[in-house]
Amino acid sequence: MRIGAFPHHSEFQQPRRAVTGPTLVARCVHGLEATVAAEILQRGLGVITHLGHREVHFRTGGSAQVTALRTADDVFLLAARCADTGTAKQSAGELARLAEAADLGALTRLRESHGGSGAVTGIEVSASFLGRRNFNRYDVEDAVGRALAHRLGTRYHSRRAGTAPPAGAGGWRVTLDGTWAVLLLRVADRPLHRRPYKRCSVPGTLRPPLAAAMAGMAGIRPGDTVLDPCCGAGTLLIEAVDQQPEARFVGVDLSAEALRAAEGNTAGLPVSFGRADAGRLPLPDGGVDRVLSNPPWGGQVSARGLLAASSSRWWTELRRVLAPDGTAVVLLPDAGGLSTAIRLGFSPVHVQRIRVSGTPAFLVQLTASVGHGRRETGWRS
Repeated sequence: MRIGAFPHHSEFQQPRRAVTGPTLVARCVHGLEATVAAEILQRGLGVITHLGHREVHFRTGGSAQVTALRTADDVFLLAARCADTGTAKQSAGELARLAEAADLGALTRLRESHGGSGAVTGIEVSASFLGRRNFNRYDVEDAVGRALAHRLGTRYHSRRAGTAPPAGAGGWRVTLDGTWAVLLLRVADRPLHRRPYKRCSVPGTLRPPLAAAMAGMAGIRPGDTVLDPCCGAGTLLIEAVDQQPEARFVGVDLSAEALRAAEGNTAGLPVSFGRADAGRLPLPDGGVDRVLSNPPWGGQVSARGLLAASSSRWWTELRRVLAPDGTAVVLLPDAGGLSTAIRLGFSPVHVQRIRVSGTPAFLVQLTASVGHGRRETGWRS
């Protein structure tokens, strides 16, 4: 199922019918909670029951295939819940009660009916908590994981030594927020953000669910020309193709390594790539309908070429190639970039604060401002 643009925060509406099925929890990038809720509703997966920190709770009406979600990092079945056990060191061990409270047989059946596997070849647990504790995540994971493995008669694979669990191990998650301790069972065999197409990667590559949210925000139409002027490994363009395969997709990057990764990831997809400086794009004035980009502003990846001298050059060139009715969706590290965009001919129509790997960022949708002429014409080479 392919879907179009995901509604913004204020635009999603609950269905009027009551849903009393199992509770699921979609985990996501902080700041995308409402975007994920909108996708859940647009796909008809159920009713939203709670929006929290990096998670959306919803109830399904039956055997909804929730593994199709694109903007969620992962999706889980709610297995058990109890009061947060506190900050003391022995509190971690007390969380084994979550494993004892879970109806493991029912959870296994629900996992299979919602798009996951019914087979269990081992147990792996990931834990996180808010606030300071006198224990670490591994203490929680080991307490719950050993209890689950004992009940299921299978092996627990601890992460304490840094060893990745084998493929096929049932994925469980424990979260503590100061009020509740919650045990979750992953529906899919692996996290949803681990897309099968992501065979090649480069530094600064974008998380696929965030890329899906950006593509949805752009509102890509059939026949549109969609450009990523700093395409990296091609993640944004791949997620855009999934949502609107009848558009024309173009990726540009100055790095030959990035282009090799992008071509490997997009094998078989209708995407064209070219090596060029984002400050001098080989595209005509007004020839691009939609821009999607995670530019190199000096975080994980430093600007190169003409952008290294001035970030303004990036915005000027973007403004030149964007059609008068075009839209750009850009990930910015701070408000300074937005001020530059406004000064150089863009109008923001949506600004969304998110956190990427714990770092604040802004997801911005822009259109071309009326009255700003283009100073350059023709093709660039």
